[in-house]
Amino acid sequence: MLLEWIFGVINLENKGIIYRVSGPVVTVLNLDAKMNELVKVGQEGLFGEVIEIENEKTIIQVYEDTSLLKPGDEAITTGMPLSVELGPGLLGSIYDGVQRPLPELSNIMGEFIKRGAEAPGINREKKWEFFPSKKKGDNLSPGDVIGYVNENDYTKHLVMSPPNISGEIVEISEKGNYTVEEVLCKLHNGATIKMYQRWPVKVPRPFKEKMMPTVPLVTGKRIIDVLFPLAKGGTAAIPGPFGSGKTVTQQQLAKWSDTKVVVYIGCGERGNEMIDVLTEFPQLVDPVTGGPLMNRTVLIANTSNMPVAAREASIYTGITIAEYYRDMGYDVALMADSTSRWAEAMREISSRLEEMPGEEGYPAYLSSRLSSFYERAGRVITLGGKVGSVTVIGAVSPPGGDFSEPVVQNTLRITKTFWALDSNLSQKRHFPAINWLESYSLYYDTLKEWFEANISVDWDRVRSETMEILQKEAELQEIVQLVGADALPPDQQFLLEISRMLRETFLQQDSYHEVDEFHSLKRQFALLNAIIRFSRLGNNAIEKGYELEKILKLESRVDISKVRYRKDFESKITSINENMSKEFKQLLGEA
Repeated sequence: MLLEWIFGVINLENKGIIYRVSGPVVTVLNLDAKMNELVKVGQEGLFGEVIEIENEKTIIQVYEDTSLLKPGDEAITTGMPLSVELGPGLLGSIYDGVQRPLPELSNIMGEFIKRGAEAPGINREKKWEFFPSKKKGDNLSPGDVIGYVNENDYTKHLVMSPPNISGEIVEISEKGNYTVEEVLCKLHNGATIKMYQRWPVKVPRPFKEKMMPTVPLVTGKRIIDVLFPLAKGGTAAIPGPFGSGKTVTQQQLAKWSDTKVVVYIGCGERGNEMIDVLTEFPQLVDPVTGGPLMNRTVLIANTSNMPVAAREASIYTGITIAEYYRDMGYDVALMADSTSRWAEAMREISSRLEEMPGEEGYPAYLSSRLSSFYERAGRVITLGGKVGSVTVIGAVSPPGGDFSEPVVQNTLRITKTFWALDSNLSQKRHFPAINWLESYSLYYDTLKEWFEANISVDWDRVRSETMEILQKEAELQEIVQLVGADALPPDQQFLLEISRMLRETFLQQDSYHEVDEFHSLKRQFALLNAIIRFSRLGNNAIEKGYELEKILKLESRVDISKVRYRKDFESKITSINENMSKEFKQLLGEA
């Protein structure tokens, strides 16, 4: 019975009468409903979800504008929880929070979508060429692949058995073109499998085993990959004030991360920012395939002027779609921009429910709700025996950039990577504006072996030296502000210069330069190693009494600052290292 409820195969339609309307919160009398059940409210059939049941009263949060609802209107149960449709056609789509395809609705209704509008999440008429991989007589287990369709030129969409279906195949369709509604496979127990399936968004999709996060998510961003890396299947938070570059950073991560699928959730974002995403993403070119980036992207748009309750739906819709592609054995990156708007929606709903408020008015269950979302990330062995991952990167928008506010603090307790965006850096046009003194990654210790085995045995040593220089520079800045840099001894002046090289040459990265916007891990290490090598050789020369001015005039120092823009980076960095050794030998020989 429970499985039937989860998968929405029971039709328990019954009616209730609206008693009270308080913004997105509607109270209904005498409605026989279950928690988290999807309900249609009012004459227009507005989507809502049961969030509280108290005796004869059922509390519903409605995902659409409730301005025309009134007491006495009917509410009708659907017999199923809030669910999404999962199948071919998801990639390249733009949905709202409850998986209504916005382009299709726009074509039907124009720019302003009517309340209660319905449209299937997956096209029912389009035919897909199905290639079977099972035959009659095969035993089918939950999550097994029965065949595939080519969702686009770059993605093979696996047709899988739902987690509640298993048995012997008695009939399976031959290679051919089918719609998603046609039955492709029949089992001896009467169960059937179509090209698509439904899944309740609040229920995590099952898997066999969760694995340790030992493989990095390569982003191409030097400060992230080297200093504060994120593992595949990991979680990261990007907090920062307005204008600090959260959206641009997430767009770059979506473009360059080595994942098969990207799910981008605009959760309660300003309309102009969401428009930028919706117009820019379709134009972005996937650097891996050369095709449109939208071919591996699902966009979920929920702007700040939409009903606040829909923000929660958009978050769970996005993570469910991400889990679905994870079950195919793909690496998926989910960008949530931003979870602060979701938290604000929870605060509003909680106040209308007259619940006891927590810190700054947020509900007491803020932390558990955030946890339930982020904990659905992970690198797993799927039911079908494949290895897939969901990496969750959530932006946080604290008022005034205050990292001590509840949403940031509760997010930090859950996520293991913290990329702190700094408004001072963004004002100085230093991008990505990630503060290297406040940021951290708890994944580094588990990823260190991978970096040393696959990139360089010196990876950890070079990174440690880099962090040490940046920390020492921060300590020296207080002295510099009092007495000036010229009053420092030569070795400390040189450290300040190396720190400046690190900041301007390595940590700063141009997202709009065709070469600099992405650096492979080997390029990143080669560039950083050249700077650290110059630091070692320079310190050695200073210890032997050579003038700082002569060291700073060396040609190799200037060449290092320019090499990141070179298409022939590999050959040029080798030449720079050779010239560096030559220059320091000549310098030391001048004594």
